[in-house]
Amino acid sequence: MMTASLDATFSALSDPTRRAILARLAEGEATVNELVAPFKLSQPAISKHLKVLEKAGLISRGKDAQKRPCRIMAQPLAEANEWLEGYRKIWEANFERLDALLDELKAQKKSKP
Repeated sequence: MMTASLDATFSALSDPTRRAILARLAEGEATVNELVAPFKLSQPAISKHLKVLEKAGLISRGKDAQKRPCRIMAQPLAEANEWLEGYRKIWEANFERLDALLDELKAQKKSKP
């Protein structure tokens, strides 16, 4: 089940426009018209991006009279971060081994006449 959620999250995040929309929503909720303003895209194009983000669970849309403000949803991003965290630990371990090797090589170089 988490695999489908991660697939949807990473698929949605694969587009730079959708990432920019999420960055804007991280600052606070916004209407579709407010989200259209910084892009050179039409309102229908932004709406399509919002549908992808909503389907992935990355945003939700409220109902406030005529407006439908969008807001970011943290849970899918937290799940993606948790998944990525395991790989960060692997890379840190690799870098620590590399640092140790470089320290050893420096020590060997200093000890040679």
